[in-house]
Amino acid sequence: MIVCALFPRFELAVAAGGREALAAAPLAPAPEIGREQLVGETSAAAEAHGVRAGLRLGEALARCPTLQLVTPDPAGVADAWETIVDALEGIGAAVETDRPGMAWFDERGLRRLHGGSVEGVITVTRRALAKCLREPRFAVASDPPGASAPHAGSASSGLSAGAGARIGVAPSRFAALSAAHRARARRPEVAPEKPASLAAYLAPLPVSLLTSRPEVAALPEALERFGIATLGELAKLPRAALADRFGEPGLLARDLALGRDTPLRPRVPAERLQEVLELPESALGPQLERALGMLIDRVLARPERRGRTVRAVVLSAALVGGGTWRTQLTFRESLADPRRMRLALVGRLTELPAPADSLRLRVEAFGPPSGDQRSLLAEPAAIRRARLREAVRQTRAAAGPDAALRILAVDPDSRVPERRLALAPWEP
Repeated sequence: MIVCALFPRFELAVAAGGREALAAAPLAPAPEIGREQLVGETSAAAEAHGVRAGLRLGEALARCPTLQLVTPDPAGVADAWETIVDALEGIGAAVETDRPGMAWFDERGLRRLHGGSVEGVITVTRRALAKCLREPRFAVASDPPGASAPHAGSASSGLSAGAGARIGVAPSRFAALSAAHRARARRPEVAPEKPASLAAYLAPLPVSLLTSRPEVAALPEALERFGIATLGELAKLPRAALADRFGEPGLLARDLALGRDTPLRPRVPAERLQEVLELPESALGPQLERALGMLIDRVLARPERRGRTVRAVVLSAALVGGGTWRTQLTFRESLADPRRMRLALVGRLTELPAPADSLRLRVEAFGPPSGDQRSLLAEPAAIRRARLREAVRQTRAAAGPDAALRILAVDPDSRVPERRLALAPWEP
């Protein structure tokens, strides 16, 4: 069985600074500067006016003139969600997470550790989440009192931070998410295991749940236009008709409606190193570049990094006017050269939407151990010749006998360049 931990409106609540703010007025995160002008997650009051995630800013303001835009906080959301995922991994779960607010793991390997039943795993999960969500900044994970729930069977929590997660259990990933949408804050939802019973369980749910999967996120709008409002109606459609109209996404959507899904792809827990540097007021241009160079040097000088290369990093900043900025970069090849890292990252500083109060550089993924690169000229002559002979042998084996040639001076005083020098086979 797959366990899903769902945190409704997680990104909006973190950016707004607390769940109390979600009940105060219609809220939505403002579009990030330099990106497409689309609003993010919306509060229940904004949804009542017809504002939903992915709507263009102009249309959202036209539907709800009193809509208040919240400064995006991508770095804060990432930090908060990383703490929650670490708490789940702390109980032994192999977690898959596509975006903040939703996490899945298989409970079968945890039963013997936690009571031998699904209920024991759920209890330990809720206890671990309550422990990490006890901090005030994580009290934003649950819906505000009186908020509308995604499904008629769900209820707003209005509870403490530890009860903010909705937990659903089902045989597949999508079915577990659907069960989490139906769950109450204090009562987890467990879907039936048999395929026929599971399909009947999913049948009355709306097709809008498909938006949680990027592969089929565009289908619910088209399906509703055709009058298909529930997963049961979608499951009754012929496979050939769905394949003809929607292609592979249509077939995947039908499988999801029947309770079938692809296996989980848990993330690999990795050690993360980071360095933070406070900046002077209105640091721009060369100052930012020097600060970035200092961050790179500090990260590479950490004892935990020595002997390993860096594959991916996250560069983030706290902005002067409020909010944060965050960008991730994966290098073409794993490296540990500060000069090359700086060349790759310095261009991202131009994307900063405002002056920064601080910069943070975090290692997201490590590469293989760095090799011992020694100078060719520092070696003794005999070792140098042996290395050169081996290099020539390998080159000729790969590219032919003409891959390694030497230059001979034929007529240095000639006015014709082609007569001055000639190429001849190189013999060790």
